[in-house]
Amino acid sequence: MSVTMIVILGLLAVAVAYGAMLYNALVRLKHNVSAAWSNIDVVLKQRHDELPKLVETCKQYMQYEGELLEQITQARASVGQARESQNMKDLGQAESGLRAGLMNLFAVAENYPELKANENFQHLQNRITGLENQIADRREFYNDSVNANNIRIEQFPDVILARMFNFKARDLLEFDVSEIADVNIGALFSA
Repeated sequence: MSVTMIVILGLLAVAVAYGAMLYNALVRLKHNVSAAWSNIDVVLKQRHDELPKLVETCKQYMQYEGELLEQITQARASVGQARESQNMKDLGQAESGLRAGLMNLFAVAENYPELKANENFQHLQNRITGLENQIADRREFYNDSVNANNIRIEQFPDVILARMFNFKARDLLEFDVSEIADVNIGALFSA
């Protein structure tokens, strides 16, 4: 075997090893996005299960707030549908509606001292608030994973393998601008 043939085989082996390394990195990123989504999904399911209990507890005290409770019920259904379809744009919009409804519910609950004093309501309010914080943390991790994936599949030379093996960009989970806007505290207490 000639030296030229050895060099060519050596270069080919290096190219194959490098390609395998790039492919494995892309697979790892794809699975990181899926794992990050699964983490969000678990918390969304937990909150989905807690909301009917909260609405039912509130119904016992809030006879005149049926529209607000209906809004939360509909928003919960929208979040469930978007979560099942893993449509991040729809999920972001539905989440924004649900969060707005929950903020309104907790603000209106201030007008019902018996409800605020109810142990079950306090427990559910604390539980849902904790789940909201977990969703925010996991959403940040998910979006970081999506960014890493999306950047990598567009960079050279990864883009070649990404296109060959049909790696796709993923959507960020974004909430409405109102989710990150400053809260008007005065408006919350004037209700």
